[in-house]
Amino acid sequence: MSKTDTPRHDPIPIGEIVEPPFVRLPDPTNLFAARARRCLALAEGSELGEILRFFAALAVCQHRLQADLPAPDMPSGDALARARAHAMPPLDRNRMTIDGALEATLARLLAAAIEIDMPPAARAALDRVADADAAGRAVMVRAALAQAIPAEAFAEHVYVAAALQVHLARQAARLEAATLVPVGDGVCPVCGGAPVASVIAGWRGAQNARFCVCSLCASWWHMVRIKCVLCGSTKGIAYQELAGDAGVVKAETCESCHGYVKILHQQTDPALDPVADDVATLGLDLLLRENGYRRGGVNMFLLGY
Repeated sequence: MSKTDTPRHDPIPIGEIVEPPFVRLPDPTNLFAARARRCLALAEGSELGEILRFFAALAVCQHRLQADLPAPDMPSGDALARARAHAMPPLDRNRMTIDGALEATLARLLAAAIEIDMPPAARAALDRVADADAAGRAVMVRAALAQAIPAEAFAEHVYVAAALQVHLARQAARLEAATLVPVGDGVCPVCGGAPVASVIAGWRGAQNARFCVCSLCASWWHMVRIKCVLCGSTKGIAYQELAGDAGVVKAETCESCHGYVKILHQQTDPALDPVADDVATLGLDLLLRENGYRRGGVNMFLLGY
């Protein structure tokens, strides 16, 4: 593992200095198809090829199940106004109800996942979710939303989280980005979720700006660079990567809280996907754990790491 002790900004081309948007909302009609392609590309020649191909197949399910889904319930105008006035996420995960759209999303995901080639343990977990009654599934949904999942049930919650990702991305896409406000360091201003990673953007209008990416609703929100996503400190920030890597995925470590969140350089590789590339660089997590750092990014497909 190599370490860069002095944080540096990448050069910003003259004429491209812009004010990035605070929030970029997801496009669920393309999000999961692109993730599936990235997982398959990363699986080639990877020691994690089997798990990446599994997640690619799951992302294909997430993409296809959206056809003709009922529209999700959305907060009222008054609720949206209160959330903005009090700097709260408009999609309140603590009060989310299992509406018809979420029920249909989970049911379709479970039905589609039956066709995925998967290890026996993953198949058994799928069967347990499919066999659960409505009350049991509701408990799983609440646990995933609260990120308080029992260690013995991580596998089951992968499927529940996959359904929630679709549902929350569809809700987020129906919001007005211009009405959203910051709610706190490392907290999604849309749904209150934790980031899976941060990304140095490469798209026009935000070149070289940094965004955190929500682990559940997939919204992006702007955050200044060389600042800890977890505690907000600007001191003791360093970047670590696996020796021999291309430098497109690094870990931003913080000596104040001794945590880290990965940072992806999408301006270097536009195909990067926060969820897929986080899974593919699990070796970096293992090395950082050996060095005493705490993982701060949340990936619903890496529960337990």
